[in-house]
Amino acid sequence: MASNKAAHDPYLISPDHPVLRNLVGANTYEELSKAESDLYHARVVQLQDHRLVAPTRDVQELQGLHRHLFQDVYDWAGEFRIIDMRLGGGDYFAPCSTIALGIRNLMMDLAAEDFFKGLHREGFVDRLAWFYDFLNYIHPFREGNGRTQRTFWARVAFSAGWVLDWAPIHGYELDEASRSAREDHDLGLLRHALDKCVSPRAG
Repeated sequence: MASNKAAHDPYLISPDHPVLRNLVGANTYEELSKAESDLYHARVVQLQDHRLVAPTRDVQELQGLHRHLFQDVYDWAGEFRIIDMRLGGGDYFAPCSTIALGIRNLMMDLAAEDFFKGLHREGFVDRLAWFYDFLNYIHPFREGNGRTQRTFWARVAFSAGWVLDWAPIHGYELDEASRSAREDHDLGLLRHALDKCVSPRAG
């Protein structure tokens, strides 16, 4: 994902080399994307052991998940972005100066709703869509936001009695649903996409 302020983006190898600075020696987007995907999926499997990143439901959990998932790829894994950014010509995400406060507010709101516990399916999907959009707008990391928040929400959902399986939706579908929620203030597409992923937890 490229920043619209590439010339001033400290995460790039250089202003003339618009590939994210990385630990795997990748010099092209294609090389980085493949290495990132392979290493990310290996780290996802490890997260079945909750001792690696405790489910604290706070800023520390979110940063810990990002750090764990991308530690092999980026030296800034787990750190909030220090630039303002947007996708393409769309609206900007939250200013980087507001990220920590935004996440604290999100987690307080989530706790006030008892982390989705006791909701019927429609209610769960509705509240998940609202919070998903909230966290997507905060967009706390320079890269890896979608994968980190999907991992986080899957953990929250499981504790609330639901399973989130992201396989039924394609990345572009979720990207468009997220864009519509953020820029058009319409959660309809996001609710529809998330509804495909939800099933009751067995047991």
